[in-house]
Amino acid sequence: MSDTAYIPDDARAKRNVAILVMAQAILGSQMPMIFTIGGLAGQSLASNLCWATLPISLIVLGSMLAATPVSAIMQKYGRRTGFLIGTTAGAIGGAVGAYGLYTASFPIFLLGSFITGIYMSGQGFYRFAAADMASDAFRPKAISFVMAGGLLSAVIGPQLVKVTAESMVIPFLGTYLAVIAVNIIGSGLFFFLDIPTPKPPAADAPKGRSRMELLKTPAVAVAVICATVSYALMNLVMTSSPLAVVGCGFETNDAANVVSAHVLAMYAPSFFTGHLIARFGVEKIVGLGLLILASAGGVALMGVELEHFFIALILLGLGWNFGFIGATTMLAASHAPSERGRVQGMNDFIVFGGVTMASLSSGSLMNCSGGTAQEGWMAVNMAMLPFLVLATGALIWLAMRPREA
Repeated sequence: MSDTAYIPDDARAKRNVAILVMAQAILGSQMPMIFTIGGLAGQSLASNLCWATLPISLIVLGSMLAATPVSAIMQKYGRRTGFLIGTTAGAIGGAVGAYGLYTASFPIFLLGSFITGIYMSGQGFYRFAAADMASDAFRPKAISFVMAGGLLSAVIGPQLVKVTAESMVIPFLGTYLAVIAVNIIGSGLFFFLDIPTPKPPAADAPKGRSRMELLKTPAVAVAVICATVSYALMNLVMTSSPLAVVGCGFETNDAANVVSAHVLAMYAPSFFTGHLIARFGVEKIVGLGLLILASAGGVALMGVELEHFFIALILLGLGWNFGFIGATTMLAASHAPSERGRVQGMNDFIVFGGVTMASLSSGSLMNCSGGTAQEGWMAVNMAMLPFLVLATGALIWLAMRPREA
């Protein structure tokens, strides 16, 4: 089933993809910035180290809660409106976070993180917007090209952290001020987006399946499971990685470099992920992503030298790319136009619900499951196993079903 209610127009789709790639690069840079220093800032403010990663968890919680209303707003008022709401929230979240650092208030800092989650939710819909005007043949490539825009964000974000983290007397305050600027500058891109506002459905138009009926559809259910596991496990490990790098005796700049390598690996394959999906099939690419995620955990368990962190986080990014983009493509081909807002909002609500739990668990596993940073890091990576088994089992079940089913 088509993902779009529009007449396919690849010329317009390619123009929109170019704009969304720039948005992913500029606006997306705030996410590696915040994920690099969020846990470290939380560690400096929290009275209990077990809550060090709570700021990142609040971002993901905000994203989860915003997913359904943001999707509904886009369905009714268009993509541009939803994306501008996201950038406004990103700027406000950065300002509140900066004020929390200035006043050394952990609750205010957490509020800023929660508001930032609304931006993260909006960014999550860039990949769906890329598919709106695309033909069936161009759709997986459009999604992967937009995700590839994260390559520049992987460079811009960590470099801004290096420049701004210690630029003021209060550590990390300059980084949060830079986040405000990024949102103000990047929001102008959406005025060039050319995606028509969806027309209200006619009274006799098909209403589509309910959320429960959609979840009972095998391809939708497996796509949601694989997307949730891929994103949640990536977040579980990535959230703790700056704490682990610093806790094992390395510098904040080393943590920024590890995160930069990780985010590069998340987005670099996107130039060819769509081609691989078209050639080998979406199930095989998702399966490859899950296998690479397992390999990342294996490398992390081998040691805590800097090269272990780099290799593990690079593999983590590669696995996320194949698993998450593959699952997104699977979902985009599994619903009707009238179901778009419903299924996309439901998908991101579930995905970021899982990511929220992973983020909350990450800090507890890292800081409270052992006496040393190394023991905590091992616990984080061992926690991946049962969820990888779940997603792999679901994917095998789908692949073994008769094609006509």
